[in-house]
Amino acid sequence: MSLIKVVLKTLLWMIVTSVTFLSLSCKSEKENAKEEGRSPNVVIIFTDDQGYGDVGCFGATDILTPHIDGLAKRGVKLTDFSVAQPVCSASRAALLTGCYPNRLGIHGALMPLNTHGINQEETTMAEMLKAKGYATAAFGKWHLGNMGPFSPLKHGFDEYFGIPYSNDMWPSHPWQGTIFDFPPLPLYENDTPIDSLEDQSNLTTQITEKAVDFIKRNKQSPFFLYVPHPQPHVPLYVSDKFKGKSDRGLYGDVIMELDWSVGEIVKTLESEGLTKNTIVIFTSDNGPWLSYGTHSGSAQPLREGKGTAWEGGVREPFVISYPGVLPEGKTVATHVMSIDILPTIAHVTGAELPSLKIDGVNAWDVFMGTSTKSTHDAYYYYYATNELWAVRQGDWKMYFPHKYRTLNGKEGGANGTPTQYEHNTLEEPELYNLTNDVSEINNVFSQNPDIVKSLSALADAKRLELGDSFHEIEGSGMREAGVME
Repeated sequence: MSLIKVVLKTLLWMIVTSVTFLSLSCKSEKENAKEEGRSPNVVIIFTDDQGYGDVGCFGATDILTPHIDGLAKRGVKLTDFSVAQPVCSASRAALLTGCYPNRLGIHGALMPLNTHGINQEETTMAEMLKAKGYATAAFGKWHLGNMGPFSPLKHGFDEYFGIPYSNDMWPSHPWQGTIFDFPPLPLYENDTPIDSLEDQSNLTTQITEKAVDFIKRNKQSPFFLYVPHPQPHVPLYVSDKFKGKSDRGLYGDVIMELDWSVGEIVKTLESEGLTKNTIVIFTSDNGPWLSYGTHSGSAQPLREGKGTAWEGGVREPFVISYPGVLPEGKTVATHVMSIDILPTIAHVTGAELPSLKIDGVNAWDVFMGTSTKSTHDAYYYYYATNELWAVRQGDWKMYFPHKYRTLNGKEGGANGTPTQYEHNTLEEPELYNLTNDVSEINNVFSQNPDIVKSLSALADAKRLELGDSFHEIEGSGMREAGVME
């Protein structure tokens, strides 16, 4: 046999061997993925009215949050994460559907006697993952419609325990009998009211116990666990084990108990061998309710709080952990919004996106740190009356004329009694560069006519799509909320 034939035969053998090895390797990876159940579990912990500065890894020095801080050390911390609206129901609708809430006809905070809520035609994250074979549960505050056709069990969750709306919508509200006439606050187990709450001291503990039990019962299959805690929304309640523990009074005690709850969930994932196959997200629905002063959180160094589109109302602490997949101890400054969570989870789990149009975009590359570019050309901030209050593109955020609530420098109330806020009117548009001025102190509108022109054009296009009641434009892309039958 000639030398050339020997060389060719050797090369052919090497090629065949390599192809066979690669084929077997790919097959082995697929088999291992199937055997290990590689579709990751998803846990989302969603607190209520928590400020940007109320977590240790986001700057708090007077509240200890070792478990949330631990998630950040083992995962990714986003310093520029915002919610779609700075108020309860709208914010939850955005998280669970990937849509701007006004696209769904969900505005503001739904009240106990409201007859509308999330439409049955919308696809929630629970429904999306349930179609992939996930077990699903929600424990905490729902606030997307007062049960009936709006029940979590009608929108993809197998189990539910908690309250149907905010924990202050009850007869003990400080304005009961004058502004409000609230019925007793019901506690639900699935679709059945099991109690009327008069004392909420043990509610965080009960929710945590439900979450831990759900993980243990569903460890053999993928699961989606949604924990929308009612705290630290006023009225503040904490169990005896955390009373007097923080250096920021009752509010700090409440945050420490919420951190404990995160720790119990993480500890259970570890003990059940699920840590490396579980995505854990921690964030909040909007900024602090500043009217309540000592019973509210801190948005420092951000401007204003809940109920406003200023950064203090919409920017939230955000931590995501997925050990062995996401980088550890990474801080990401790229802007992401809550509408992006659903499509990101769909990407990671292989779930099919909702059939109806959504607004969110997969942000996994941002979480991974492989991209520093926002997945959206721009983000839009509406509020309860379907007014477009602001548009954000990159470093720039422009506000349009609107009324917003503020304390105007007054101190918030003490011991659970609110200070009545005032309504300021923004008469002219304002522009801020958030990278240089995160506190939104220096209005640079007049110095940047090209930026103003560009952002105004983006806003006008979005108004034509989603409407703007302030400008009397009815959006063609808006859908209707569900109606009580």
